[in-house]
Amino acid sequence: MGRRFFGTDGIRGRTNQGVMTAATAMKVGQAAGRHFLRGDHRHRVVIGKDTRLSGYMMESALVAGFTSVGMDVIMTGPLPTPAIALLTREMRADLGVMISASHNPFEDNGIKLFGPNGFKLSDADELAIEAMLDQELPLAEASQIGRARRIDDARGRYIHAIKQTVSNEIRFDGLKVVVDCANGAAYQVAPSAIWELGAKVIPIGVEPNGTNINREVGSTSLDAIKAKVIETGADIGIALDGDADRLIVVDEKGETVDGDQIMALIALRLHDKGALKGGGIVATVMSNLGLERCLQGHGLTLERAKVGDRYVLEKMRAGGFNVGGEQSGHMILLDHATTGDGTIAAMRVLASLVRSGKRASEMLRQFDPVPQLLKNVRYDGGTPLDDAQVKQAIADAESELTGRGRLVIRPSGTEPVIRVMAEGDDEGQVERVVDSICDAVRAAT
Repeated sequence: MGRRFFGTDGIRGRTNQGVMTAATAMKVGQAAGRHFLRGDHRHRVVIGKDTRLSGYMMESALVAGFTSVGMDVIMTGPLPTPAIALLTREMRADLGVMISASHNPFEDNGIKLFGPNGFKLSDADELAIEAMLDQELPLAEASQIGRARRIDDARGRYIHAIKQTVSNEIRFDGLKVVVDCANGAAYQVAPSAIWELGAKVIPIGVEPNGTNINREVGSTSLDAIKAKVIETGADIGIALDGDADRLIVVDEKGETVDGDQIMALIALRLHDKGALKGGGIVATVMSNLGLERCLQGHGLTLERAKVGDRYVLEKMRAGGFNVGGEQSGHMILLDHATTGDGTIAAMRVLASLVRSGKRASEMLRQFDPVPQLLKNVRYDGGTPLDDAQVKQAIADAESELTGRGRLVIRPSGTEPVIRVMAEGDDEGQVERVVDSICDAVRAAT
């Protein structure tokens, strides 16, 4: 059965268009609620959201859907995605829901679902819920309609959980940290948690107004935090995205530190302590070859998954890994969280900075990345990767890079674009093979 609603990370789209309407949200609440009505206990769902204007509308619709099938609802208000996963487990809920479109602009929104264990739903569960969206579902008897309530201490619970990931002897005293919350879900919790451990926090992106989430701030728009780090003489900058499951770091020189370097730092620290599981880490096909070589130098492996934190997590759980993530900043630390958590990853980085006594620019450069180039080619229709000339260009490029680099060709899952990435020790060669494939794709469309 094909997917009409769920993508690789829940349901997402333009608000009030397509699948992202209040009517659909209510139906999702009814379908997911019915699917997770198991046993005779009083069923419960935890619902959180980021700071988008449409969050109120989607929240109300979901509440209506869940309560109409007999499920009680607990609303937390704005909280990071990983906080909802955590609270779902802690409150013994049957289901968790995060209303967010992550790093997308405010006009978009999304619905992410978590099972009772705090992990994102399996393909089987999502498909079962999809199949129910076109059905007339039985509603609860009047006496069994669910109740809805807001809780006021959710932020405090999450802040406590974040701080518990740092050893008791570690204090951030003396650190000056710029924290950019993207005007999103972590605008209260992330600065508070870091401040409570002793750091001087300079917050930016902490004035959400419903329409400014991810706008010129956050992990996908780094100019603001780079400027603030230099202006204030900060030791480090922490940039989260709209739902705070992603982290990008800026060092004291204003230079970007991506997810590959962060994963290397965390993994090698755990390896030194004998606490790294699985014999390495899990990343995606987009992670730099330099990361792979760095890990190999320590006797560790880099397992590669398809792009998407969902696929990284699947491979981590299957292989017993406790560290994984994406170059784009998703950090999954399974010892502490069941999904990507940018704030917890930031805590690990700050703790390492304290322990090392080094400058961020020194500590965070765990390896020298090899030259990597990614280009996108838009096409009007058809399947250009099936074209004979394109196939030949890819084969020639693979042959040229054998033993010297990597090639990744993949169609986008959200738009008519072919993504062409190559990396290797010879920057000129990398650029040449990428351009040759891009030219072939353009000629085929």
